[in-house]
Formats: sequence, C-alpha cells, structure tokens
Amino acid sequence: MKKNLKKLSALLLALALSVSTTACGNSTASTTTAAETSAAAGDEMTVTYPVTITDHLGREVTIEKQPESFVSGYYISTSLLIALGLDDQLVGVEAKADKRNIYKLSAPELTELPSVGTAKEFDLEGCAALKPDLVIVPTKLKDSIPAMEELGLTIIAVNPEDQTKLFETIDMISTAADVVEKGQELEYWISDALESLKKSLDGVETPSVYLAGNSALLQTAGPEMYQSTLIENAGGVNAASDITDTYWADASYEQILSWNPDYIVLAADADYDVDSVLNDSALADCTAVKEGHIAQIPSNIEALDSPVPASFLGSYYVASILHPDVVTEDDFKTTEKNFYETFYGFTPESAN
Repeated sequence: MKKNLKKLSALLLALALSVSTTACGNSTASTTTAAETSAAAGDEMTVTYPVTITDHLGREVTIEKQPESFVSGYYISTSLLIALGLDDQLVGVEAKADKRNIYKLSAPELTELPSVGTAKEFDLEGCAALKPDLVIVPTKLKDSIPAMEELGLTIIAVNPEDQTKLFETIDMISTAADVVEKGQELEYWISDALESLKKSLDGVETPSVYLAGNSALLQTAGPEMYQSTLIENAGGVNAASDITDTYWADASYEQILSWNPDYIVLAADADYDVDSVLNDSALADCTAVKEGHIAQIPSNIEALDSPVPASFLGSYYVASILHPDVVTEDDFKTTEKNFYETFYGFTPESAN
C-alpha cells in the first residue's frame, strides 16, 4: 500500500512538473510519453518510442529508440545518470571526471572514459566519434548545439538551477532512457526528505545568509541560482536576494556590510577557508563574523551546493548550522548515508 502511494505521489509530481514553466526564459520543459498513461492504468511505467522531450532551451527533441549509449558533458547529468543506474551506458563524460570523488566512490569506471571537454571548450568531433545515442549538455552550450546536430548527434540541454528544474531534468533523462520508475523514485525520495525538513523548520526564525562563491569571498549567488533555493530550504533568507545576475555575482565588502548577514556560508569548493573569513578585518563589524557564524558546505563526496540529485543534503547541512536545535549534524549524516546507499551504492565515511 505504501509503495503504491509513493508511486502515485511521484506520478502526480511528474505530471505537475510536465506543465510547469521554468525561469529560464519562458520555455517549458516537459516530456510526452506513454509512461503516464500506463501508470494511470496500473501498468509498469514504460516509454513508447519515438518519444519527444522539450528541454530547458525549449527545443523539442525526438528520440527514435531507446538509447543504449550516452555522453554527458555536464557533471550534474553525470551524477544523475549514476543515480538512475545508467552509468554503465556512458561512453564519454565531462573534463576532470577523474577529480570527482562521487565517481570514484560509486562508478570508478567513469574516471577512465574519454573526456568531451567543458562548457567553454566542448570537443564536438570527439563527442561525435564516440557515436552516442544521446548527448546531455548544459544550456550554456546552446550555441554549439546546431553544429552537434549537423554531426548527427541527438542532444538534450538541461539547466537544473532550482528544485523544479532539477526534477524536470530527472524527468527528461529518465523518460529518454525508459527508466521512468527509477526517476520517480528518486524524485519522491528527494521530495519526501525536503518535506520532512520543511516540517522540522516550521515556525523557526529565518536568519539571513551570505553564500560566498568558489573563487572568492566577494562573489555570491543571487536568487536565480540553485544556492538560493538551498538557503531557503534550510530555513534561511538569501542576503543577496536583490541581485539580478544569473551566475555568480561580484560583491564588495561595503555591500556585505550593508546586508549584514547573520551567517556566511562558503561554497563547497571554495579555495579559501573559514578562518580566513573570521580573520578578515574588513568584515570585523559583520554580525556573522562577530558571532562566529561562518561555515563551509561539505564537498568530501560532491559539492552539495550544486544542483546534483544530492543537493538537498546541502540544505540539511546548512539547516544544521542555522538551526542546530532543530536539525542536528546527526540528522544530516543519517540522511546522507541513506541517500547514497540507496542511489549510489556506497556508504559515506562519515557514517562509519
């Protein structure tokens, strides 16, 4: 009975997402499949090909048959393919895959696959030479897509920069690969965890949080970035909510002091540390510094402030910093353990 309720909840979520409008322009990401009809009839959720998917660029992409091989030019989609059990079908991945601990822990064979480069320097010919049935890239590569299509490639562009668009990305890829049930299981798991966190934080005060960037303290995430969603899910308010940039935005010491955040949280891959912020004389009058409220999001497995499937864990971690009397470090570790064991097949070291 419980399993059926989960499937129904996941199905309703997927149906809602299929008609949602994204914040990326005015495009709508959706999928047109036989999965919903089959599910409503009580059958297994299978896809009938050809299937048409509308990606985050508003492109209608028709997939003629079930893909047997994938190239992922984006670490977000690579991590998602692992969670969906499709990692053994990858034939090429983004650059620096051998540096990502999540791959080493869950699918070490990925670190040996050919690289197709980065969003800035994508290897079109190298990708085509791998003859993938489906290529998944970030929307930043939109200008390269026509050339990729001329090489005979089928491409889906994704931009999972908030919770809805992350679920849309899961829907797109799980539908394209005919693993709809696995995709909905993943969505339900994440939704359930976030709903549980929301209930725990009901009624708490919402402190302001300055989330500092990877490259420098004087960079921050505005409301268009996933990091802002992470803060909100953690029971906080983004101090930089008035910024209109869609990527990391430059800030100044004067601006930070005017925002006067209660907490400063460093991005997972920041190349500076908590002590350097605490000892920064330019921030001596900032409430977060005066009260010692400086923390860094974990990155020992993967950067939990990026919109990977595990990104909701970043919210659990930040909640444990903002509201330690409600969400504890043990709550974070338990949730982390259960998620990675379920979808990635390994136990985090913190659980041992």
